[in-house]
Amino acid sequence: MCHRFLPVWSVSLGCPKNRVDTERLLGSLGFPIKIAAAPGKSKLALINTCAFIEPAVRESIRAILDIIKKSSRLKTPPLIAVAGCLPGRYGTAELAKEFPEVDLWLEPSFQPEWPAKIAEAMKRERKPGEGRLLSTGPSYAWLKISDGCDHRCSFCVIPNIRGGFKPEPVAKIVAEARELLARGVKELVLVGQDVSAWRGDSSSPEKNFTDLLKTLARLDGLEWLRMLYLYPAAVTESFIRAVADIGRPLLPYFDIPLQHSQEKILKRMGRPFVVDARRIVGRIREKIPDVALRTSLIVGFPGETDADFRALLNFVRETRFQNLGVFVYRPEEGTPAANFPDQVPEETKETRKAELLEEQAKISAEYLASVVGGTMDALVDESDAGEWPGLYKGRVWFQAPEIDGITYISGPGVKAGAFLPAEIVGSVTYDLNALA
Repeated sequence: MCHRFLPVWSVSLGCPKNRVDTERLLGSLGFPIKIAAAPGKSKLALINTCAFIEPAVRESIRAILDIIKKSSRLKTPPLIAVAGCLPGRYGTAELAKEFPEVDLWLEPSFQPEWPAKIAEAMKRERKPGEGRLLSTGPSYAWLKISDGCDHRCSFCVIPNIRGGFKPEPVAKIVAEARELLARGVKELVLVGQDVSAWRGDSSSPEKNFTDLLKTLARLDGLEWLRMLYLYPAAVTESFIRAVADIGRPLLPYFDIPLQHSQEKILKRMGRPFVVDARRIVGRIREKIPDVALRTSLIVGFPGETDADFRALLNFVRETRFQNLGVFVYRPEEGTPAANFPDQVPEETKETRKAELLEEQAKISAEYLASVVGGTMDALVDESDAGEWPGLYKGRVWFQAPEIDGITYISGPGVKAGAFLPAEIVGSVTYDLNALA
């Protein structure tokens, strides 16, 4: 067996779920590897692609073409492997014709076979095993608890790419969580296409998502447990009470992708619920007054009138989400909505997005200004010494990694991975300044 370290360069595009897939793959190849700083210094170049929307498809294609171009200049080019949603959406046969320089295509439906396929292509013997090669630093890690989706939203291609909903077994989730915490990780962020749909099997006492939260919250060493992507229909009064009862380390952070506020638009979107978004927000804040709410919204969906958008804008003004993402609707090939009548002009979509983001910037700035002068626990992610020595990037509890704002922090004891109290001394639109 060859014991030499194999230099590997990799990039993971798109969502945190893809990042977990890449980390799991690199950690379970079954032979020793080292991370290369550039494709030209590697023997294996791995691209885990995203293809959720057209801009992501273009980004994935650009990444492939870039690797092909760089490899063509090398005397000994790396083996090029392309994984994830792009081959899942378009199929390997078609892509292989377009990109004959790619040596290996890895579809999502065959994910358990990825390590063996790479080992075979690299002519390496392997010792099968499970693990993860973390790429998020010492403070937090994504914990993927499911894949795929059973919902059939009219704008979404995920079920076509990733297949139906598949929950991870509870034993695997808990074992991976324990391994991450043993490495010193302080925050676990639960991710999946719909984390609230998680369910256990007949052999485990954890039958639903609430049971899983209770189990994970009891793990030693866990400071923060965060949930991303809760479907609105799952945010029932009983679920909200359960979150409140569990308490820390489970954060009162609700990421609920409402997509819109208007019933007419939600029905056209094929969302698996049609409820009053204000009622959802109201019952959360009634049970958990000190809650952080995040949502994502789509503007310019077919049939969205100016009156519909004004109603959505008023909803955002009234609700005052701490964090908000806005996406322009794009007709995706293979989705029903791409063929809907009353498509909204591109210029109108972009104008509506800009107006929503402008409103959210005011809300965020006012909210962050209101916490200045207080003291909060902060989790330190990484050094920002490029600005000045001793400056670090971190987060307080209502800031999710990589998608929300950040807290710039300095002072004694501040280092990557530290969890410590900090005084909030200033704020800007989306970020905080703090002293430890």
